[in-house]
Amino acid sequence: MTTLFGRRVLLRPLEAADFPKWQEVRRRNRDWLTKWEPARMPGSPDVVEDAQAFGVRCSARQRERQLGTGHGFGIFVDGAFCGEINLNSIQRGPFQSCYVGYWIDEAMAGNGYTPEAFVVSARFAFEELHLHRVQAAIVPRNTASRRVVEKLKLRDEGTAERYLEINGVWEDHIRYAMTAEEWEARADDLIAEWIGY
Repeated sequence: MTTLFGRRVLLRPLEAADFPKWQEVRRRNRDWLTKWEPARMPGSPDVVEDAQAFGVRCSARQRERQLGTGHGFGIFVDGAFCGEINLNSIQRGPFQSCYVGYWIDEAMAGNGYTPEAFVVSARFAFEELHLHRVQAAIVPRNTASRRVVEKLKLRDEGTAERYLEINGVWEDHIRYAMTAEEWEARADDLIAEWIGY
């Protein structure tokens, strides 16, 4: 199991045993998070309320890791679960790219944990997975998520209209990206600022 370390955050894949703590955070943050997420498919179990569905989700993420198509991590601060960051839709061949998605407990927001987790996962993506491009797509009015990529000075590549279906609505998304060349030029500064070694 891949475990990644920052200055204050630890990133590791979630396991079925994490369900009670994950559920508590997700329940408490329902209003904070669900407006930015895809709606649950009709007839599918509610992963927040169904431990078995959460276990299936963890198994699916494990298969993604084995296939090399994704790496999902829980974000832990002082041993407490407080969010997730995921490298999704890893494509090889001429793309060598992935999407980054993340969320944090509202009670922990504003402390720089998410940008730190982003730098830790970007280092993994570029230096361990040898990807060429990391990108994030964010609903324009999601100022909290945009603040993360803006703090890290990711390049704004413009707005993709009606890009993803979010909570039942096709939403525009601002696309942000960083390439391996940009990482190589900026890695020392990003690591010094956000990770500290």
